[in-house]
Amino acid sequence: MVTQWEAAARQAGEAGIRVVTMRTGIVLSRRGGALARMLLPFRLGLGARLGSGTQVMSWITLADHAAIVGFLLTHPEISGPVNLTTPHPATNAELTSALAAALHRPGLLFLPEPALRLALGGVSSDILSSARVMPRRLEAAGYQFRFPDLPGALAAELTGIS
Repeated sequence: MVTQWEAAARQAGEAGIRVVTMRTGIVLSRRGGALARMLLPFRLGLGARLGSGTQVMSWITLADHAAIVGFLLTHPEISGPVNLTTPHPATNAELTSALAAALHRPGLLFLPEPALRLALGGVSSDILSSARVMPRRLEAAGYQFRFPDLPGALAAELTGIS
């Protein structure tokens, strides 16, 4: 699907229009998405590492995501693919520990890979796969992340500072 819309966007580039294809990591927001779904189990002390926990997750806060869109709009020299992720991807185990700590709850449980595959079917491969994606073009262009590290990002998101 991504390759299809990026191919369609390239047509605009071939017509002389600047095209930036934003490749977004997992967006951390208490208002929706993955983090919002994780909050209740973690608040109940049921937060769990998924599978081995070694899978790498490239992430970004909603605040940085929005700021980067503005940054890209004001930097016409940037075109083509741009990774919207922080420079510090985290493993699932690191995310589990950081979220549990931010909520002052234990994070000792884990869901074994076979149980995830049984419960979630094909979606489990998305959860159990790794994606170490780095924002090299953003960093080279001088973008300064508001929340580059996971503990700070979670603290900001959970307190509404973002």
